[in-house]
Amino acid sequence: MEHSENERVDEALEVAGASGASTPLGPGQRWSLGRKREVVLRMLRGEPLESLSREFGVELYRLEQWKERALAGLDAGLRERGGDPRESQLDAAMKRIGELNMEVELLRERCRRTAPFVQRTSR
Repeated sequence: MEHSENERVDEALEVAGASGASTPLGPGQRWSLGRKREVVLRMLRGEPLESLSREFGVELYRLEQWKERALAGLDAGLRERGGDPRESQLDAAMKRIGELNMEVELLRERCRRTAPFVQRTSR
């Protein structure tokens, strides 16, 4: 079953909202990852920055920073390849085999050019 983008954001908001992070922080408290995620998801959903700034007591520039960082992290996450680790090991092994083959060929050529082996006959 495929969900629309808004449904996925709504589901993420439900999960984030479960932490009860819809109130401003008290003095000396810090913003947790979950609270920041909730605010950023609400921004992505289209809520006005001004109302979020008032609701959470966070400056507009800081909300913009969180949103930019979240989008950069999203881009980086989508850019990565989640391949099989055996695939990278196989690639490294194939590269090494190629290097060794080249080395063998060079050594054979050097041996052929310098001092050819003298074949001795038995007496």
